Amino acid sequence: MLTLYVTAVRELSCGVKDFCFTMMPLVPVRDSMAMDNLRLPKSTEKSKAANKKLEYPLIQHHKPSDLCRGAGPWLALSVKTLSFDEAQERYEDEANVGVDAAHGTGLRFQVLASGLRNLKELHLSSNKFNDNILSSLSGFSTLKSLDLSNNMFTGSTGLNGLRNLEILNLDSNDFKESILIESLGALPSLKTLHASGSNFKYFGKGLCNSSSLEEVFLDGSSLPASFLRNIGPLSTLKVLSLTAVDFHSTLPAQGWCELNNLEQLYLAGNNLKGMLPPCLGNLSFLQVLDLSDNQLNGNIASSHLSHLKQLRYLLVSNNYFQVPISFGSFMNLSNLKLFDCDNNELITAPSFQPSAPKFQLRYFSASNCAKKPLKAGFPNFLQSQYDLVFVDLSHNKFMGEPFPSWLFENNTKLNRLYLRDTSFIGGPLQLPQHPTPNLQTVVMSGNNIHGQVARNICSIFPRLKNFMMANNSLTGCIPPCFGNMSSLRYLDLSNNQMSCELLEHNLPTVGSSFWFLKLSNNNFSGRLPPSVFNMTYLYYLFLDGNKFTGQVSSIFSLASSCLWLDISNNLLSGMLPRGIGNSSENQPDGIDLSRNHFEGTIPIEYFNSSGLEFLDLSENNLSGSIPLGFHAPYLLYVHLYGNRLSGPLPYDFYNLSSLVTLDLGDNNLTGPIPNWIDTLSELSIFVLKSNQFNGKLPHQLCLLRKLSILDLSENNFSGLLPSCLSDLDFTASDEKSVANTYGSSRDDGSWEELLASIGGRELENKSFIIGDFFLWPEISAKISVELTAKKNFYTYKGDVLSYISVMDLSCNRFTGEIPIEWGNISGIYALNLSQNNLTGLIPPSFSKLKQIESLDLSYNNLNGRIPAQLVELNFLEVFNVSYNNLSGRTPEWKYQFATFDESSYKGNPLLCGPPLQNSCNKTESPSARVPNNSNRDDGLIDMDSFYASFGVFYIVVVLTIAAVLCINPHWRRRWFYFIEECIDTCYCFFAINFPKLSRFRR
Repeated sequence: MLTLYVTAVRELSCGVKDFCFTMMPLVPVRDSMAMDNLRLPKSTEKSKAANKKLEYPLIQHHKPSDLCRGAGPWLALSVKTLSFDEAQERYEDEANVGVDAAHGTGLRFQVLASGLRNLKELHLSSNKFNDNILSSLSGFSTLKSLDLSNNMFTGSTGLNGLRNLEILNLDSNDFKESILIESLGALPSLKTLHASGSNFKYFGKGLCNSSSLEEVFLDGSSLPASFLRNIGPLSTLKVLSLTAVDFHSTLPAQGWCELNNLEQLYLAGNNLKGMLPPCLGNLSFLQVLDLSDNQLNGNIASSHLSHLKQLRYLLVSNNYFQVPISFGSFMNLSNLKLFDCDNNELITAPSFQPSAPKFQLRYFSASNCAKKPLKAGFPNFLQSQYDLVFVDLSHNKFMGEPFPSWLFENNTKLNRLYLRDTSFIGGPLQLPQHPTPNLQTVVMSGNNIHGQVARNICSIFPRLKNFMMANNSLTGCIPPCFGNMSSLRYLDLSNNQMSCELLEHNLPTVGSSFWFLKLSNNNFSGRLPPSVFNMTYLYYLFLDGNKFTGQVSSIFSLASSCLWLDISNNLLSGMLPRGIGNSSENQPDGIDLSRNHFEGTIPIEYFNSSGLEFLDLSENNLSGSIPLGFHAPYLLYVHLYGNRLSGPLPYDFYNLSSLVTLDLGDNNLTGPIPNWIDTLSELSIFVLKSNQFNGKLPHQLCLLRKLSILDLSENNFSGLLPSCLSDLDFTASDEKSVANTYGSSRDDGSWEELLASIGGRELENKSFIIGDFFLWPEISAKISVELTAKKNFYTYKGDVLSYISVMDLSCNRFTGEIPIEWGNISGIYALNLSQNNLTGLIPPSFSKLKQIESLDLSYNNLNGRIPAQLVELNFLEVFNVSYNNLSGRTPEWKYQFATFDESSYKGNPLLCGPPLQNSCNKTESPSARVPNNSNRDDGLIDMDSFYASFGVFYIVVVLTIAAVLCINPHWRRRWFYFIEECIDTCYCFFAINFPKLSRFRR
């Protein structure tokens, strides 16, 4: 039901009441204070008596200062003579307003318009209105703002009669006709048009007849390719926003270049190609130009951008421009305040350049523009800049350049400084002599900075919030003043050489807003201070890769806010700390306590955290069984390998339908793989190696369609190999390589303060955010799996793991033949079936394993020839069929097979050909000349038959001799006499020679 709702009433100084209405299909809510003063019309009272059900208008109270200012979607009315009672009766009785808008039925607004003669704003968004209502809106002659967004208009009906309309919102509609857009040119007062996210099959030229239109916003819309060529007649246009329209073409040399009064032009994300046309220089009033996220190219110095004397904000990031590092072509743009050219190419400047630019930049970003060492060095024009607020030169190779400490000295207004991975000459971090009071973010990770962090850093940067100095060569300890720095939020000093005991006064206090701490891979030692675990707002704590010692369980009290805890790879001991995930307040996402010396059993709390996604307790001394009766519905990654756990696989894993990784290798677990294993439908990594599992492989294992790493090696599995394993895709997956946190904090300091300091009023009006940097927690929880491949043990970690597909069933008791269907596992990277009891032939279908790099079939009882088709495996690096009963000629010695030596074939005495020393006969018997893909034997000796016949012959001979000795007494006496004579001879030999041997040893 679409109803007119009253949201606020206030008395103006002139005695006129101002109403703020919303016409949204909301659920009515009673407000007792307002309902007491509401008198319903008689027709409504009759309806109430008849139906015994009444939906009252939604009434909300606001402070007077909040009225009619956008506290939600609302309809603003300035009513002089119409009381609410009269309006309500007119709406219900005369205008029949209460029509069901949810079914897209149009409303007749004529009577409504006659009663609201001074209506200024009408919001009808997010309904199902169609073109039928457009003609009935002509009665609102005083309307200045009309919102028709997110409806079902097709553009077949024009909008007429709204002579005072200044702002029109047509966002999110599908215009199949151009009549509506054509009619907008006849609205004499229209200044602003919003039609973002809409589809325009036709965009007529009628709009270009407008003599008042100043702002057009069509972001994310679908426009005809001719739009930019036809928009030239809109001479009054000042703002044109066409972000993410996807023109997928070059910029035309006519049309849009004729908009001589244009002040703001947004063309980002449109797949624009080619060079900038010269006519761009005609836009002499242009102040904001956004060409980012396209495929534009050419030397930006040779473009006509230097003619835009009024230009204040220039954004060309994520293109293929060549940008001279001197920026000499922009030296005369005295109004330039912001320049963003990320992800382009910095090039050496011409020899002659102006000495100093006329502009004073406040925002300069040129990250990832010099992937190769830049001969021209650092942008020295920055030395003449004194108003910089934001600087980002990350991911550039300024080889041989010292750290630009003058950036601090010259720019006292500096708020954010990003110099990540810039390859500066190693040296200490030089701080300015005088404080930089506005600096909040310093990011200088991945450089060659060494020495200690200055102890007076807190007085030099008193408002420091985010300090990132990871991947340097820092030494010493954390400055003690950080403990009293209330502004500090984010601290990353990981991957340095810092060494000291971590004391409580080195870190912010419990009541601070400190939310991220990463000290990974340093040399911090001693015991962990208790306060580090219970900081009030600490979300992420990374202390892994250090030398912390002692027991944690006695001091552990994890703060309720903690989302990720990583104290892995230390020297911690004792029992696993409790107090994790045992309450509704403490629900971490990730826990990593691996590679320590923890012992005892695993507390059930580790599996009972309802929000837990990542759990790694691997490489400790944990014992006992895996806890029973746990509930962790969102658990994705479980790593328990390298402990002394025992018992079967708990049934509780049955409910972990989202599980991606289950690594239980190197334990003492027993029992079969349960039949419910197919409920783990998202499982990608399944590792049970080096345990004592047994039994046959269940067919449910074949239902794990996303499985890409299956390692069941070094167990006691038996039976036949399931042919249905060929149904597995073994495809790449990013989900199995890294655990995402989804947490972030926008590095805005105070965004309003930063925007104001840049002078971004124009950008703010468009809600366009520049430099919207996010501080993503750099989680090092990359999934790692140790696999046996290519004859060695390899630990695959992170991104590489995404593309690895492995099946290792080695060192078990599997019998029977290798299924021919396994040749269909086309995406597999390594297959290891060694050290089993497999028989039969090597399937010729293995030639279809085009991606395989390692194939190990050694130590089995395979027979027959090696299929010659295997030489087609172009990526094969390891091939091992040693110690089988293979026979015949080895595969042709070419391609990858020319790299395999004799060790790949040894233990097969009936094999011949290179690289073996056995040469095959020049003339083979007809029985040996069989096709390579034949299923028959090759005509040589069957070793099984040979051993069986030899055993029978040996037993027959022994029994015959025994029978003769029993029947013939003479031969029996001679036999025993012979045995006695042999014993006496041996005794005499040792009795005579033993003393001589003893003397020889002395």
